[in-house]
Amino acid sequence: MIKGISFLRPAGSAAAYDRLAGFFAALGFAPGKGWQEEGSRGASFLAPLGNLEFVDGKFPSTADILVEVTSLDSVHQAAEAWLRAHPFPGQSGDAAVSQLSPIAETHWCSRLFTVEPEPGFRFSFWAWTDPVKGKPVALEGDLSAVGMKFAVVVARWNAVVTDRLLDGALDALLRSGAGRSDIQVVRVPGAWEIAGAARTCAAGGHVDAVVTLGCLLRGETAHYEAIYNEVARGIGQSQQETGVPHTFGVLTCETLEQALDRAGIKGGNKGFEAATAAIEMVSLRRKIEQGGPA
Repeated sequence: MIKGISFLRPAGSAAAYDRLAGFFAALGFAPGKGWQEEGSRGASFLAPLGNLEFVDGKFPSTADILVEVTSLDSVHQAAEAWLRAHPFPGQSGDAAVSQLSPIAETHWCSRLFTVEPEPGFRFSFWAWTDPVKGKPVALEGDLSAVGMKFAVVVARWNAVVTDRLLDGALDALLRSGAGRSDIQVVRVPGAWEIAGAARTCAAGGHVDAVVTLGCLLRGETAHYEAIYNEVARGIGQSQQETGVPHTFGVLTCETLEQALDRAGIKGGNKGFEAATAAIEMVSLRRKIEQGGPA
């Protein structure tokens, strides 16, 4: 299963490394894990979505790394402010801004600018001119978890599956910008206890969303149906009564093999999907409460 895509670029020097790391941090990129070892270090930055494209025919006049943003003008202002504050030795702030192009229209219905914060490192930032492509404007949540607080309620029963779901959920939250201190992991004995713990977390008023994770496997009795129905009802009722978004990552499978496939082996990771849904629902709720797009 494809999990992510990374572009590695050698900085060339410690000074170039520090400039590039500082530039992307200033633009609001979510920091990744990075690394630090003898003779090598890496600064990692994450984005909610990745895209790999091959072009046949007319190639856009851009840098080879394009970053799609939602507010191009704000990013351009942030890049200009950073360049003025971090000129090269012997260079004035005004001269540093020459490394930043003005925002221009493209032939592919977008606006774009290119910046070179370090010689040899060019990046293009862009946004669609018409994000909805002429369709009625839909209110949707964004996949940025910055500043959001989450509770992840996970059952210990069938831990070989639920631990994988938890890993997927944490991966989604952290790579989308959530702080580790803003994620509370709550472990309960089994699926039956998920709804009660979720309700407690939501009613406490300290989280923006609750991610529920568990695994039920069909046995030879009606126990499976009874538990599943009550778990689903309890989680839904908790969401309705508290007003806090809950997302459903409780697997209901015939066999352990099916559950493992849905926990990252073959069919994606439902914990990752539940966490991204939670991020989107928090963002959407905030936009609705504010009366429109943020």
